[in-house]
Amino acid sequence: IAVHIADSAACPRFTAALIRGIEVKASPAWLQARLAALGQRSINNIVDATNYVMYALGQPLHAYDAGKFPQIEGKWQFEVRFAREGEVVSLLAEGGKEEDRDVTLTGSELLIVDGSSDTPIGLAGVKGGRFAGVDSTTTDIIVEAAHFDPILTRKTARGLGIVIDASKRFENEPSRELPLYAQTEIIKLITDIAGGSCEGIVDIYPEPYAPTVVAVEPTRVNRLLGLSLESSEMVSILERAGITVEEKDRQLLCTGPWERTDLTIAEDFIEEIGRIYGYDHVQSVVPETVPLTELNVRHYYSEKVRETLIDLGFSEVITSSFRKKDEIQLRNALASDKSYMRSTLRKNIAETLDKNAGFVDLLGAADTRVFEIGTVFTKEEGTVSEHVSLCVGVRQKVSGYTPKDDALIADVVRALETALGAACDFTIEKGVAELNLSALMSELPAPAAYEPVTVAPEIAYAPFSVYPAVTRDIALWVPAGTTAEEVEAVLNDNAGELRVRTTLFDEFTKDDRISYAFRLVFQSKEKTPTDS
Repeated sequence: IAVHIADSAACPRFTAALIRGIEVKASPAWLQARLAALGQRSINNIVDATNYVMYALGQPLHAYDAGKFPQIEGKWQFEVRFAREGEVVSLLAEGGKEEDRDVTLTGSELLIVDGSSDTPIGLAGVKGGRFAGVDSTTTDIIVEAAHFDPILTRKTARGLGIVIDASKRFENEPSRELPLYAQTEIIKLITDIAGGSCEGIVDIYPEPYAPTVVAVEPTRVNRLLGLSLESSEMVSILERAGITVEEKDRQLLCTGPWERTDLTIAEDFIEEIGRIYGYDHVQSVVPETVPLTELNVRHYYSEKVRETLIDLGFSEVITSSFRKKDEIQLRNALASDKSYMRSTLRKNIAETLDKNAGFVDLLGAADTRVFEIGTVFTKEEGTVSEHVSLCVGVRQKVSGYTPKDDALIADVVRALETALGAACDFTIEKGVAELNLSALMSELPAPAAYEPVTVAPEIAYAPFSVYPAVTRDIALWVPAGTTAEEVEAVLNDNAGELRVRTTLFDEFTKDDRISYAFRLVFQSKEKTPTDS
């Protein structure tokens, strides 16, 4: 077997094993049962073996029918290269769940091709091709176990909408040492359940794995974990985790096992010590000093805006970043009504106000006040950009927008300008105002590390009912000259002890009579109200 890798960064390692004389048939019962326990459908003994080893070790594998592509000078030719724009690859179905399909590539995907004909036989890290698929007539196979760049694999899988178990494992970046280990396991399993024998393995590994040695200071371990361990105890703990440790110059030189790709910096090894020693053994100790950290400008001013608006009676909402229609369309939408990224918060806030308008009387509020701080996405000259936006909205009437809403918004803008010490260029429309908060924060001065501590006014707690409220609307005709306050007083006197509030929502005059419409809200602190 001859293998040529065009870009070793995209494919750092490629192994291939030739197994001759196999018989493709149904898998043994034990293998079918184990795959079924994993939620996988049995295909045949060869495909099942590659899936089983992948789930056991975390290394994806793929088997090619060696009889379906020719040899050159007695060798099968494998090439790993990037696709050409517009190139088409025929992919196998996924476990019988779908039909084989052809995929047109953009040129950013990595392919495995038959070097003799330049025919794609697999989409590297994602799925095998139909050209060399294993079937009931297969007698000789070539098993591939390789390492592909995780970022490239993720982009290919997500871009083509082919996210399967194999691509997910490559996205998690398994160890580069794993392919050869997986080959030994798959060869043993296939020869056991399908017969045949292995006639050799080729291993293309341009830059072999070099273990990284990380220096860990015992004093830093104790400082970060709040412990008082001796260095010898740390060594014992790390060695129990399979980590090689050498003590030198008051440091622990740590080398993680090849399969632990997560151990790359000193903090990783310190975390291992804490995990194995047991965080439940760490005592709570008040630190002697608290180091000062630089304030995050975005967080600081975002919190200042939140505090100001909450003090003004606003509630923060978090709405969806996706819209049914907008400027920027998603390639892989979550749903048909969430196929675009939002370019403004205004529409979401307006919808929130409309949805909550009916609860104003129920909650005894004078109006509905909401705000949101969130990211929006815009496109200018074909370039997508994003920024943080602030949007506030007010509704004073159940029936919808009134000019009074804009007047209240103007008061809110003035309050924010006072709190931030800068002009706020809001766009106000029908009780909803929006501002590019990122642009504003970029012009504000860096916050001071400390601010004077103010004593908040005392607030008396008033218990509230945990039971739902019910409403009843009543309209009464009364003689002209009768005030709404007089009618409300009569209603309140006769509504019973469960009445919590009465609101006038309509008034109509005809001839010498006036119709007043009131909404009465009833609620109990002891049980759910009923008609009886």
